[in-house]
Amino acid sequence: MARFVRLSLVCLLVSGVSLALPAGAQGAKKVYISVDMEGISGVNSDNQTSATGAEYGRARKLMVEDANAAIRGAFEGGATDVLVNDSHGGQRNLLPEDLDPRARLISHSFKRHGMMEGLDSTFDAVLFVGYHAKAGSPRGVFAHTGSGVVADLQVNGLSVGEGGMNAILARWYGVPVVLVTGDDVAIEQQKATAPDVRGVIVKRAINTRAVELLPLVEARRNIQQTARDAVAGARKGRPERLSQYTVRMTFPNPNIPEVVTAFREVKLVTPTTVEFSRESMPDAYRLIRVLYRFINPD
Repeated sequence: MARFVRLSLVCLLVSGVSLALPAGAQGAKKVYISVDMEGISGVNSDNQTSATGAEYGRARKLMVEDANAAIRGAFEGGATDVLVNDSHGGQRNLLPEDLDPRARLISHSFKRHGMMEGLDSTFDAVLFVGYHAKAGSPRGVFAHTGSGVVADLQVNGLSVGEGGMNAILARWYGVPVVLVTGDDVAIEQQKATAPDVRGVIVKRAINTRAVELLPLVEARRNIQQTARDAVAGARKGRPERLSQYTVRMTFPNPNIPEVVTAFREVKLVTPTTVEFSRESMPDAYRLIRVLYRFINPD
């Protein structure tokens, strides 16, 4: 019998028949997915992105459908463990009962690392779903950074939005950002911090509000297929850890710098710009988040 089995295997190999193994058997992968709302397929109005908006419930449904498309693709690409982080607003938008049951979910906004809570060096790939352009972009649907109180954010001299800031944190852990979905401006901006990222354009920004939407079925299909290919091709690198991370934040409201300079390490550069340095990106990220989210100057 053993001889027969060996002979059969040889015949199959000679004939060119592929002995494909299940995706997980080819190398298990742990995947992290951060999901925002402004860059989700079909979302194009303020009354969708706010929890008090008339179409918020509809937007939540759109959001989870894009997330599920990415989850399906991740598992098809070899993922055996997927962690999803709800990354919009109060960060309780994704309903657990609607999310693909194979994925774990981080919910609520009280997090040290916000949109990247839970990421560490054990992951093999990061996916950004529903991302948007940075503050100050002349084109890009819902262009903003953080909670909307930031006019510009720079890390070591590079102006970044949420996607850029999050990618720098991922690089600290040596985990590649392999996918970003959103409008065309968001995808292009992401390449500044993740040059090899695969982008899925689900809508084309006409300006910061008007948008040309891709059909939903096509958008989800593209997300799933690209997520599958991105995860399958993901290759971890060495952690990129600089000796210092210097952050500059400019606020349109001068009352914010007035308050945040209460932190000893935060220095006033101009009446609307502050600067600080930290020795690690996770530490810098935590303070960035405090400055844009948890300080109310009113």
